[in-house]
Amino acid sequence: MTTDERARVLVVDDEPNIRELLSTALRMSGFTVFLAAGGGQALARAERDRPDIVLLDVMLPDLNGFTVARRLRHRDGNLPVLFLTARDAHADRIAGLTAGGDDYVTKPFDLDEVVLRLRAVLRRSRPRPAPSVLRCADLEVDAETRAVRRGDRAIHLSPTEFNLLRYLLANTGRVVGKTQILDQVWGDDFGGDARIVESYMSYLRRKIDATAPPLLHTLRGVGYCLRPPIDQQERETR
Repeated sequence: MTTDERARVLVVDDEPNIRELLSTALRMSGFTVFLAAGGGQALARAERDRPDIVLLDVMLPDLNGFTVARRLRHRDGNLPVLFLTARDAHADRIAGLTAGGDDYVTKPFDLDEVVLRLRAVLRRSRPRPAPSVLRCADLEVDAETRAVRRGDRAIHLSPTEFNLLRYLLANTGRVVGKTQILDQVWGDDFGGDARIVESYMSYLRRKIDATAPPLLHTLRGVGYCLRPPIDQQERETR
């Protein structure tokens, strides 16, 4: 791991000796390290320092680690958490994973094991690059060139129409609701009328489904779904 690729680790433990031991070992292993002695301080440092992973003790003087993990995950559902605790009971392991933990190391711990576990969790949590070309039946969308084709026909979309279609394609076969679409396409700070989703779905249908079997479907009261025509689905399942 090179210097400019250093992962940022937030170490949360109320014992000064353990914080110092972990800080030294992790820095020597190439990590950038931030320290917190309690749950409240951990939440504040996570907000300020934006760590890539959190090494979190369960037994803290103010908030327990499970509560901290839930609050961290509420802010950032992609932030990985590795629990560090003297507890070794099966029930505690389950509680840690349920609270949003990605792994669990018990005290007394081996420093090399902690480093290996951190790196393993970071590898698993890195997002895989999305494919540049998305397809469903004869519909093809190139995310890089923003070209859209249905069969031999080129389709011209506005930026919002393109983003909406790309989101639906990325969730092919799944039903997505208006709230999900607004969050992902318009952004969670959108303050307009939610009926804008209906309008843009109508625009897309005119362009995508005008001269071919429909791919865009509405489930009234539930949401929208992009899926292959029924006859193609049957062929694919044979």
